[in-house]
Amino acid sequence: MNDLRHSLAAFGTPDFTAVLRADLAALGPDALGLQQALSTGSTAMSDDIEVMLLRHSETPDGLCVRIGVFFTSVLGGCACADDPTPENEHPEYCELDIAIARETGAARIQPAPGRPADWIAGGGA
Repeated sequence: MNDLRHSLAAFGTPDFTAVLRADLAALGPDALGLQQALSTGSTAMSDDIEVMLLRHSETPDGLCVRIGVFFTSVLGGCACADDPTPENEHPEYCELDIAIARETGAARIQPAPGRPADWIAGGGA
């Protein structure tokens, strides 16, 4: 289960975006489903994940947040000594919808509409 209690507690304060970024960075690329969001590379990297808050709303059950995620992927070669295609870094981007339960801070992270329906990260909220 993804835990975003700190983000939930910071909602409505000037620190909300910074706390959300820190919480999401702590979750890492696997919890965010970045491997499934790749469009260029073959492996999502955990370095330099940047989160941009696109919109948010409050519901009786909690918070709904849409974020844009900028991250890096690599396309690995065969790792031979004479391989002319060493690992190359590629910029990647995806949008995620996050539902944070008001009572527990548990978060459900899924692709924003327009992504494949079978790509879902995290647990139920």
